Amino acid sequence: MEEIIDARGKACPQPVLMTKKALEDREEGTFSVVVDSAISKDNVVRFAASQGCETRVEEKGKEFHIEVIKGKDVAAEKERHSEPETGSGKENITVYIHSSRMGQGDDELGAILIKGFIKTIKDVDPKPRRMIFVNSGIFLTTEGSELIDALKELEEMGIEILSCGTCLDFFNRKEKLQVGLASNMFDITSALMQADKVVIP
Repeated sequence: MEEIIDARGKACPQPVLMTKKALEDREEGTFSVVVDSAISKDNVVRFAASQGCETRVEEKGKEFHIEVIKGKDVAAEKERHSEPETGSGKENITVYIHSSRMGQGDDELGAILIKGFIKTIKDVDPKPRRMIFVNSGIFLTTEGSELIDALKELEEMGIEILSCGTCLDFFNRKEKLQVGLASNMFDITSALMQADKVVIP
């Protein structure tokens, strides 16, 4: 009988961590993860794929049933995916943006500075592999931001754009994400720990 992991109602990053444990507990085989949010579904599917697994998703009302299929070659796939070849620099640089403003003091000035910072990244080297947006920083990646085109240009250059899924939920903006992916705390923590350098503007 196929194992079913009930991750409904679990806060980020629990659905991903539950999926990770299930993968670690078996050499190969199939199990299902049940979640009740689109962001959790996307995070589980993306994590499973990064581990070399196949997934099939069935939507049942407000729930998502994710079938995860693990094969014998997962270890090789995991190794292959462990260091993404994004960004143009040799260093693994992550830009961590935790506010819609840059610096402390005047908010209007801070908004001008963060726009200038993000728009300048395309012209400097080395470039980051990824940019992570958390807390009010997610307002820069969602509807109404003046930086969507600039961030899309960076994404096209190979820079990964990640927005905190919990933050998108908190500010009721998960349906308004305009660039990059909704991520989870497991991915964010892993990216920060693996980075050679973290830049906080």
